[in-house]
Amino acid sequence: MASTDTKATRDDLAGLEAGLDALDAVEVRRSPVREILVEKALPPVLAVALVLAVWLGLLVARVKFVRAAIGPILQGLQSLPSVAWVPPAVLWFGLNDAMMFTVILLGAVPSIANGLVSGIDQVPPLFLRAGRTLGATGLKGVWHIVVPASLPGYLAGLKQGWAFSWRSLMAAEIIASSPDLGLGLGQLLENGRNNIDLPGVFLAIILILVVGIAIDLLIFSPVERYVLRSRGLLLKS
Repeated sequence: MASTDTKATRDDLAGLEAGLDALDAVEVRRSPVREILVEKALPPVLAVALVLAVWLGLLVARVKFVRAAIGPILQGLQSLPSVAWVPPAVLWFGLNDAMMFTVILLGAVPSIANGLVSGIDQVPPLFLRAGRTLGATGLKGVWHIVVPASLPGYLAGLKQGWAFSWRSLMAAEIIASSPDLGLGLGQLLENGRNNIDLPGVFLAIILILVVGIAIDLLIFSPVERYVLRSRGLLLKS
């Protein structure tokens, strides 16, 4: 009986020791700082940057000093090929979705801001004087007079920004292809080139065109018709 109890005690001690060894062997994985920044900090930063693009456009158009300082930079960024942002984005974030979002945003924001600037430049001065007479000054005047009057130019900037962002995405997928990013149209085009698959290349080109045309017909064209119709520039149908 004592022998049985001793054996049971030894088995319990052996089990306890094995459990402690297993706990010691467990490695606690700490998330890298870059991963935390990409997953937690990047989305709100991109959202803030997009909002600033709109207010950057308003400031550039309404404040002469800001326009003199930032206007040429916006023009230069708009003329800069989007593919130029791919290498630094890869070095900053690696081959992941954050890199793609960064390239897309940097390709689209200058066009959106410049479109808003162009729209504000075309607001008739009579509208501004009428707004001031009715008490629409400061931010109230911006919200009720400037923004609605500049909407066609802003919409044109959004449309151009979409085109630049779509090109940026294709360029990023062609240059920085990775299994972690999945198979996109740009990667499909690059795979066709690597495999000397001419039908596959033309299939990717056709799909890219179809997506671009679909976005224009389903999103931008209806909004554009609504804006023109609301200003009496298009007959209601």
